[in-house]
Amino acid sequence: MKSARQITLTDEERTTLVRWSRGRRTPSRLVLRAKIVLLAANGILNKDIARKLKTAPKTVSLWRTRFADQRLAGIEKDAPRGGRHAKSREKMARRIIEKTTQETPPHATHWSTRTLAKALGTSPAMVQRVWKANELKPHLTRNFKLSNDRHFVEKLVDVVGLYLNPPEHALVLCADEKTSIQALDRTQRGLPIHPGRCGTMTHDYKRNGTTTLFAALELAEGRLIGTCMSKHRHQEWIKFLKLIDAETPAELDLHLIVDNYATHKHPKVQSWLKRHRRFHVHFIPTSSSWLNLVERWFREITDKRLRRGTFRSVAQLIDAIAAFIKEHNDNPQSYVWTAKVEDILAKIERARNILYKTPTA
Repeated sequence: MKSARQITLTDEERTTLVRWSRGRRTPSRLVLRAKIVLLAANGILNKDIARKLKTAPKTVSLWRTRFADQRLAGIEKDAPRGGRHAKSREKMARRIIEKTTQETPPHATHWSTRTLAKALGTSPAMVQRVWKANELKPHLTRNFKLSNDRHFVEKLVDVVGLYLNPPEHALVLCADEKTSIQALDRTQRGLPIHPGRCGTMTHDYKRNGTTTLFAALELAEGRLIGTCMSKHRHQEWIKFLKLIDAETPAELDLHLIVDNYATHKHPKVQSWLKRHRRFHVHFIPTSSSWLNLVERWFREITDKRLRRGTFRSVAQLIDAIAAFIKEHNDNPQSYVWTAKVEDILAKIERARNILYKTPTA
């Protein structure tokens, strides 16, 4: 049977090992190694040291032998490990980041862990670790559009000014149409949700017609004025303006934030507005729907009522929309705008610099 190496300590070595074994700021791995050597110097067997320190006998044997061969220096530094050298890993990580962000595969739009690993001669696990550490997700994209409106800054200042400092004795309303809402009926009943399985819906459906939702979100209290119509021409927009006029206090001015849809600028609409002086229309910049807060409410009704809804007729769809609006108005909540003009402009400037100054692949 192979016997353990005999350990004999000098006074200086014992003092150092005792200090390491008791040090509060000493790394735990070094504390363990110091305790192993001290116990070994007292003539205790490896198996008894392992039991006393609650570690593996192989661990005790390793550091006992390393101390016998290299003394204090042998246990102070970690034992060499297998695998790729640290500098090689760093170099490969840089190559993975560069190829992910600056190149695309020859016959695809984006890299996968396997295709990139094959191209660089590394493992998919290595690619995954580097992507995770650097928050790279080549499989995901987000939509964006920078406005080319020549009066972008002017319109931005106007609209954000209404959000942050609304005028006195007036209501600010964010208005728009949600067009072509389909009354869809699924061809089969979906399976209900239960533990371990999400709800299901058939991929195919039957179209039962469409409607258009006209909505105006009142900024201060969050109350919504809404109605559905079959079309979305200037005639319907004027009807909706009349509805807003009827459902708001007559003594207050109305500031409407709308997009640049041609219907909103129709000559007959302009003529109607001239006859109703309390209406003041503020147009957001083109390609800037995010600036109209009613779009946030449209997303809410889409997520909570429309996308997974089943409607056998347009009438049933309209009733569902009306019920959702009523529930919202029973406990109205508005959206608070916090972004300042200068912060928005700085973000857009950064996007422009990237978009127009970086050469395309």
